[in-house]
Amino acid sequence: MHKSLSIGNGSSESLGAHQQDLFRNNKRWSEVIIKAFLTMAGIVSIFTTIAIVFELGKESLLFFNLPQVTLKDFLTGTTWQPAGGKFGVLPLVTSTLITSMVAMFVAIPLGLGAAIYLSEYAANKTRKVLKPVLEILAGIPTVVYGYFALTFMTPILRGIFGQENVEIYNMLSAGLVMGIMILPLISSMSEDALHAVPRSLRDAALGLGATRFETSIQIVFPAALSGIISAVILGISRAVGETMIVAIAAGSGPNFTFNPLKAAETMTGYIARISGGDLAYDT
Repeated sequence: MHKSLSIGNGSSESLGAHQQDLFRNNKRWSEVIIKAFLTMAGIVSIFTTIAIVFELGKESLLFFNLPQVTLKDFLTGTTWQPAGGKFGVLPLVTSTLITSMVAMFVAIPLGLGAAIYLSEYAANKTRKVLKPVLEILAGIPTVVYGYFALTFMTPILRGIFGQENVEIYNMLSAGLVMGIMILPLISSMSEDALHAVPRSLRDAALGLGATRFETSIQIVFPAALSGIISAVILGISRAVGETMIVAIAAGSGPNFTFNPLKAAETMTGYIARISGGDLAYDT
């Protein structure tokens, strides 16, 4: 009887060891598959970036090999008329920078103010209501923002500065509405960065006699600065790359002007016009 019991125990132990080996093998294979998938995802991302840079670089080399194009005229010229052989990119660059700067003058102070309020002043119930409502702005199609800039913001600007001073299509209205569009992005990311600051830093500052505002500005804000900078950089890139708002509200002529009340065309707006068939592709 003792022999049969020992044989039974030995068989159960060998079965358990076999099951453990199978589990280790399955776990090893799953790790290999996951690692291969993640490696493939990284390779695809890298090669996609390389392909984009290669394609843009190839087209740029072909462009600068044209006999009527020189790098100096391209960078310093103030007239963009490809049909006439004039390839000065400054009108497109200046209008892009002006609309982007107007947008950031709106989005950065309002976005950071909203983020500080939601993180440091608002109650939890208020925060749970206001933050989703603010983020709804990010889901509105940009074509709606463009129509809003043209039909709502432009009449207001013409009423303030005079109809003779503000063109129907102008960079200021496009930039202001772009700032409204970017505001949820900056406020949401900045609020997440502020909310991630340890509570102990706030309690220590308040315990030393600092006011809530001093704690927010001098303690919490510097601690979350890296996340806030990331939010601002992402907002700037979003403003520079915006297409529909500027295409609808800013104008469709590459005019070289520093007056935001005048019509002008950004780089993305010009690309949109080419894609829509309004201009020849090789211009």
